Amino acid sequence: MTAYQPSGDPGDPGAPGDFGVEVHDAVVLAGGAARRLGGADKPGVRVGGRPLLDRVLAACSSAATTVVVADRRPTARPVLWAREDPPGAGPLAALDAGLRRTSAAYAVVLSADLPFLDEETVRRLLAALRSTDTEGVLLTDPDGRDQPLVAAYRSAALRRQLAALGAEHGGLAGLPLRLLTAALDLTRITDPVASFDCDTWDDIAAARARIREHGHVLDEWISAVKDELGIDLEVDTGALLDLARDAAHNVARPAAPLTTFLVGYAAAQAKGGPEAVAEAARKATALALRWAEEDASAAPSDSGSATANEARPDAG
Repeated sequence: MTAYQPSGDPGDPGAPGDFGVEVHDAVVLAGGAARRLGGADKPGVRVGGRPLLDRVLAACSSAATTVVVADRRPTARPVLWAREDPPGAGPLAALDAGLRRTSAAYAVVLSADLPFLDEETVRRLLAALRSTDTEGVLLTDPDGRDQPLVAAYRSAALRRQLAALGAEHGGLAGLPLRLLTAALDLTRITDPVASFDCDTWDDIAAARARIREHGHVLDEWISAVKDELGIDLEVDTGALLDLARDAAHNVARPAAPLTTFLVGYAAAQAKGGPEAVAEAARKATALALRWAEEDASAAPSDSGSATANEARPDAG
């Protein structure tokens, strides 16, 4: 086992936080029986308003190809589909079926029940893999247990070991994942949040409660709305909230939602990205401040109230 240590060199192309990770594919296993959920459709269970599967697909959206190993279903993002033969033959057979539809040198392998997985975690796994000579990087949970379905691997190593296990056991059906991880040289990273998976209804309840905590709810809501509307755009939510505050305070309370809507509409008309949103927000904020200044400067003093009233267009 290799413990992962950041290089600390910002110029190192494999350093954590370097988002220029090489081309990779993603394989998401979503065909389990969910016995501990009473046979419920676990990938379709909603946490924070979104199916668990869609949350995982959002986290691995940077993949060149994403393969979901399961029966077909509607998803928020386009994917390829695969199925182990026979269906229900277990995780190694499912992983093999998914890998057969990929071609990149790196493969991110994920389960479909990870409510707190995000893009940063995927980038971190890939950056760690690129900076080591090991065959994979996986997360461990708070108890130190391996989570081989929250991991990034060298695709060639996976294919080699899957073929060896298949030859040794006469196939991959029914084989546990630990046979694969035991045969690979792996790096471990502890991440108690991203490694959290939903095996029981208590897990689902805990995930739903955490998402609604004050420190998480806004980011979770924005992510859910973007997925629902098919928007893939990173914006400065702080700037938009400041704009809403200025519009509400300096104009009228209903001006806040209407102004932020118009800012988004203007950015869309300009066919711009985050920069267009920022520029539209800047202009709207400046307008709100000018509005307030004008209103303040027009307020008459006690001594000049009569003159000021006479000067109004509607004074009569």
